[in-house]
Amino acid sequence: MLITRHAEAQAVLADARYVPAPVRQDGREGTLAWLRARVSRFSTGETHAERRRLLVERLTALDPAELRSAARAMTAERDGDWRGVPTAVLGAALGVKDTSAVPAAATGYLSGEESPEADAAVAELLALADLPAITLLLQGHAATEALIETALNHAATEATTETPLTHAAAGDDVDALLQETLRQDPPLKATRRLDTRTGDEVTIDLVAANRDPEVFAEPERFDPSRDPAPHLTFGYGLRPCPAPAHALALAAGVLEALLDGGHR
Repeated sequence: MLITRHAEAQAVLADARYVPAPVRQDGREGTLAWLRARVSRFSTGETHAERRRLLVERLTALDPAELRSAARAMTAERDGDWRGVPTAVLGAALGVKDTSAVPAAATGYLSGEESPEADAAVAELLALADLPAITLLLQGHAATEALIETALNHAATEATTETPLTHAAAGDDVDALLQETLRQDPPLKATRRLDTRTGDEVTIDLVAANRDPEVFAEPERFDPSRDPAPHLTFGYGLRPCPAPAHALALAAGVLEALLDGGHR
């Protein structure tokens, strides 16, 4: 079943009978499959609650404002070469100094696509960090970089309009740019759930739900000035993203350095 309406998506995400599809549990220790079987994203019930609690506990020690400042500084130091900055900053905050293996491990983290390269990267990360830290790095890597890339494209388009972004010192423009990017062009285009009552798979089209005309005025128009919108990009209900403030802080820091500093 395909869900495209905002209210229906909320209903599914708030209903305990809809759970993530199970992942295989027989992966060899230290591999990507083994890791996916031990993280909160692909677990349910009390197991999910405990694994999520560990993530939230770790995140509580991280100040989003400090992440934002560090991302801005690192991007400036690299003269606008921003790729890898969010992961490096988050890794440093989590005590993981070497995050070079994250991209290879993250490639199949959501899809489950296994490869020798991904397995080797997971093994490398396990030698450097614990599961909560690795989980946060893998979940944030691709999504945060995709968000920044898309926001930059929208910023370039906005710069040609009659009301371009002003990049105010307070960062309001960057924050608004990110929120509207999350609404209209979410990094994760769809999320899936399994109906435990029927066994049917339910796919939530996040792009369509975030453009539901019953919730968003002129949904196809990219408008950073619109009031904060209840987009579903960070989830909703029982399993929302545990780190929206941290992800946004990392992305905002990079964008502030790029847009205010003239780097593209």
